[in-house]
Amino acid sequence: MAEVTVASLAGFCFGVNRAVNTVKAAIDGTSRVYTLGKLIHNPSFLMSLADKGVKVISADELDAIFDAASEQNPTVICTRAHGITRELSERLDDYSRRNSSFKVADCTCPYVKKIHDIVKRETSEDTLLSVLGDENHPEVMGIVSWSGGDYVVANNADELVSLAGSATKNYNTLILVAQTTQNLKEWEKTQKIFKKLYTNSKIFDTICSVTENRQNEVLKLSRKMDMMIIIGGKDSSNTAKLFSVAKENLDLTFLIEDASSIPLKYVKPHMKVGIAAGASTPGEIIQEVQNIMSENIEKTFEEMVEESLKPINNGDRVTGIVTSVSDNEIHVDIGAKFTGIITYSELTDDPSVKLSDLYKPGDEIEAVVVKVNDAEGVAQLSKKKVDVAKNWQAVVDAHANGDVLDAKIIEIVKGGVIGLCGGVRVFIPASQSGLPKDADLHELQGQTKKVKIIDINEQRKRVVASIRVVEREESKARKEAFWAQVEPGQQYHGEVKSLTSYGAFVDLGGVDGMVHTSELSWKRIKHPSEVVNVGDMIDVVVKDVDKEAKRISLTYKSPDEDPWKLFTEKYSEGDTAHVKIVSLMDFGAFAEVVPGADGLIHVSQISREKLDKPSDVLKVGDEIDAKITKIDPETHKISLSVKALLDDLDRAAADDEQ
Repeated sequence: MAEVTVASLAGFCFGVNRAVNTVKAAIDGTSRVYTLGKLIHNPSFLMSLADKGVKVISADELDAIFDAASEQNPTVICTRAHGITRELSERLDDYSRRNSSFKVADCTCPYVKKIHDIVKRETSEDTLLSVLGDENHPEVMGIVSWSGGDYVVANNADELVSLAGSATKNYNTLILVAQTTQNLKEWEKTQKIFKKLYTNSKIFDTICSVTENRQNEVLKLSRKMDMMIIIGGKDSSNTAKLFSVAKENLDLTFLIEDASSIPLKYVKPHMKVGIAAGASTPGEIIQEVQNIMSENIEKTFEEMVEESLKPINNGDRVTGIVTSVSDNEIHVDIGAKFTGIITYSELTDDPSVKLSDLYKPGDEIEAVVVKVNDAEGVAQLSKKKVDVAKNWQAVVDAHANGDVLDAKIIEIVKGGVIGLCGGVRVFIPASQSGLPKDADLHELQGQTKKVKIIDINEQRKRVVASIRVVEREESKARKEAFWAQVEPGQQYHGEVKSLTSYGAFVDLGGVDGMVHTSELSWKRIKHPSEVVNVGDMIDVVVKDVDKEAKRISLTYKSPDEDPWKLFTEKYSEGDTAHVKIVSLMDFGAFAEVVPGADGLIHVSQISREKLDKPSDVLKVGDEIDAKITKIDPETHKISLSVKALLDDLDRAAADDEQ
């Protein structure tokens, strides 16, 4: 007999109901109402609040909202049922004290508040707080923020015990709490281990009693049903736990957010269906799901008998539900007095695939009846016979339209490889494999590659495909997209592909740019290999682009390392610098002031005595002190003088004698 059973504890819990009513009361038509984060995990309910003007905000928006709050613009901030962090709580308290038009409605669930109080009271620098829960869940983030000491968080007992045990500090007490919606079995396991390993632990049972009762009810209900429907938001922790509990007992368990996603294709007229819902699911959604499920399983006894006695014949196309999966075959409920069986060879041509990776109980499958055994009540089915016509037509259409298909490489053969395109075997010649000539084709084994059909023989059902064509087209498209958007000043992270005497070529993503030797370093270098090597990944900036000639000039020099910038930050006109002679000319000597920035000491400024040439008193490599007599910021020229420095020293000595 068909039936639909709704869990007695389905829908809003006390905490969620309290939060919902608080927000509804705040909507008075005069105040701007905001929720700090999603009030509850239910998309349809949140949309209904949005329709009434309630806006979901983040903590980053609070300052602006606080500044805008006034007598003419009163504001109410509602915290979420999961609670908020201590920092946010104190921040909101401060705002509400400073501005009477900025009000805060605390919608935190009392059960969550209780955990905050426990953590605040029991933790200190000498304790380790251990939380069984999801560290990224808002509730858990709020809980740990109230800790006065260190804490660890994990979603399962073994990991939590490991984290607590690996703590290097010796703690006087270990405090153990759980997220209110935590799985009961995992919580019981955690308590048992902590009691055994940590005699100094204090355990607080913080799982919401409603959550505990819901999970127990779903556990019992799922053992009696043919199908379970769990209603709730996909981000909801308590809904996920209900789904997990039911799924352990019943493969045919589905998680839906509302009536629009009911899996009706799995519903049979003889089914017993159980319905449960998370704490954030409104009653009207539960009722709608119940009504739709009831309508779809209410068939007369005569209809059920007629369906069960419906004959099947060889060649019939049937649709059924997978009931079990083994290594060699799957069993299918085809809605008749026969059990459908599909062997491995009638499911796939790919020898590397596990059937459990392709199918699971509850999946819908279409097949053709191959052989009926009335005596045993078994029907041999073939999925491949259904797929053949469908998949072949898809390949023919792809060839006609020039579409790209996915091909899984399943076999290496003489002259190329065999790929599967939706069940159709295609030959890919070595020359079309996308690999270099004489490369080992075995490296493609098991890979899924994009291909285009380049030849097809419909009579003989033979297909030739190409990986190379797709890769060329993709490369061309990437290059066109690159040239369309590249501009001077853009930064790229690319690989050094080759070096020449005059620079390095860098792959910017299918297009090469060149870094001239002068743009590789602020220092003088003779060859690019002094700075980079082939294979290096470097950051470069586009200096110039010639889109017609398809040329890109790059620079590897960092502005922060600009020698002129370093020089001007360190020196001014009149300063004394310790310099190094780097070259000698007839008219003077060039000296390095900072690496990459040279100054000129004119021959007349090297000595008080007249010199024929600088080499009379200097040689390359000498280090001397010189005065900076002039800086030209436009031409980046620096004038130095040893003679002026000597004059300064003489004047200073004369002043000291006086």
